[in-house]
Amino acid sequence: MAAFHYLLMAGHSIYQKKLMDALKDTELTPGQPKVLDFLKDCDGSTQKEIAAACYLEAATVTSVLNGMETKGLIIRKRLNGNRRSFHVFMTEKGRVLQKQVEEIFLRIEEETFKELSEEKRKEFLQIFSQIHDNLMTTR
Repeated sequence: MAAFHYLLMAGHSIYQKKLMDALKDTELTPGQPKVLDFLKDCDGSTQKEIAAACYLEAATVTSVLNGMETKGLIIRKRLNGNRRSFHVFMTEKGRVLQKQVEEIFLRIEEETFKELSEEKRKEFLQIFSQIHDNLMTTR
């Protein structure tokens, strides 16, 4: 059996390739689907909040958002006179694309867990959540 680190990295690469292949007609680039998914529940977040939630470096999130803004998927606004931080909002075009991204995430997830019982799926997600939490506390 392969080592955990190998399976995790390989799984991520395979998942990312499947996702980007499914999104090829959208012109989204890596990082952008994750941001759209985050903004679905947290529209109006700051760039710093997006970076933290999506596990992106500040410079990377700036680049990702610049591309999204150019494509008309988001707009950045300063709120309440705060000149130091932008809040990011999805446009209507961004919301339409976010729904498409969500459908693809669900389809890949179904493919990922096919032939696993609901009980095994739940157990895996609980264990994987604990692994995530363990990694977060050892940063």
